[in-house]
Amino acid sequence: MRNVCVIAGGQSQWGVRRATLRDMFQEAGKACFEDNPAVTNKDIDGLIVGSAYTERCSFQTHLAPLVAEHLGIKPKNLCLRVELLCATGSSGIMLAYAMIKAGEADVVMVIGGEKLYTPQRWEVNYSELASVDHDWDGAMGLGLPPPVFAAVAKQHMKLYGTTEEQLAMVSVKNRRNGLNNPKGQFREEIALETAMSARPIVRPMKLFDCCPVTDGAAAIILAAEDRAKHLTDKPLVYIRGTGQASMHNMSANFSNWTTWESLKVAAQQAYAKARVTPRDIDVAQTHDCFTISEIIEYEDLGFCRKGEGGYFIQEGKSDFGGQVPVNTDGGLLSCGHPFGATGIRQGIEIMRQLRGDAARQVEGARIGLTHNLSGFIAAHTVVIYGRDLE
Repeated sequence: MRNVCVIAGGQSQWGVRRATLRDMFQEAGKACFEDNPAVTNKDIDGLIVGSAYTERCSFQTHLAPLVAEHLGIKPKNLCLRVELLCATGSSGIMLAYAMIKAGEADVVMVIGGEKLYTPQRWEVNYSELASVDHDWDGAMGLGLPPPVFAAVAKQHMKLYGTTEEQLAMVSVKNRRNGLNNPKGQFREEIALETAMSARPIVRPMKLFDCCPVTDGAAAIILAAEDRAKHLTDKPLVYIRGTGQASMHNMSANFSNWTTWESLKVAAQQAYAKARVTPRDIDVAQTHDCFTISEIIEYEDLGFCRKGEGGYFIQEGKSDFGGQVPVNTDGGLLSCGHPFGATGIRQGIEIMRQLRGDAARQVEGARIGLTHNLSGFIAAHTVVIYGRDLE
């Protein structure tokens, strides 16, 4: 079984774009190759494309050969599309990792993106009703994320005393972290008072507690270690372990709204394969689609005990200089969230942190983690990266 490295990554501009989905895939592919000029389109023998809403919003299926053609790639070992809603990008990375490790491909690009904004804005939220069981939860409006995460936040507050101010602190931190991210959707700092006084979306979630709807794409290149050594002069970044779990889909089968068992299972899988513990993680990118999400992820990833996530942010433990800096490039709250690209954007940030050339650098970072959830908090994906294999 071969070792697998990350050797390049780049993304398009994220935000509200007039560009088409194929335009943004081309932007992301170009940025990825520019990150490492030693890699060319001729080196890529595998392509994995991730997109969740391409049929509905772009009226385009059979996406992988289309993207390959527009990037000038002729993949001979692997050419396919993956979809797991918000975890699409990280799922693509997991699949590329497995294929390279097994010797079925040597150099694989994983590229993902979404064109979510449509001429009629109401279609964006209407489309998201397909994110859950459309005949059951969707019919009740629970395919729209704010009501779901508002219910999660209320329960966490009731059980553990988490406060609206602690929720707001997550957004303040991540907006600050995104200031130096030129490709992010939002690049302005907000004060705690601004976050606290923002208009409510679904109480207790306010405007800045929610990530935005986003157009954008991102691309990353993985390679077998022997090829990677010849394709980059930068420090090698290895994928050390992965984990994925799903234990429900419908809300009726969601056994615990404030302890996400699927996340705990996926995290334990990844930790065991990487031979690390939560205390070994130097930097993390978690799925902060809503501020309460990041707080629960601190807990279920093992960074703190259950119920202490609010204090973890309040005491600065997830900020630069803290126990484990989280969402160092701004996360979903600042960068935005084009579903198919988010896990890839996270992987790019971890690659840069471990190479030592991130926009805001965590000094001495050697081990990094990414996490995505998807659907009705139904599936969780964890990937652990390292500068070393041991």
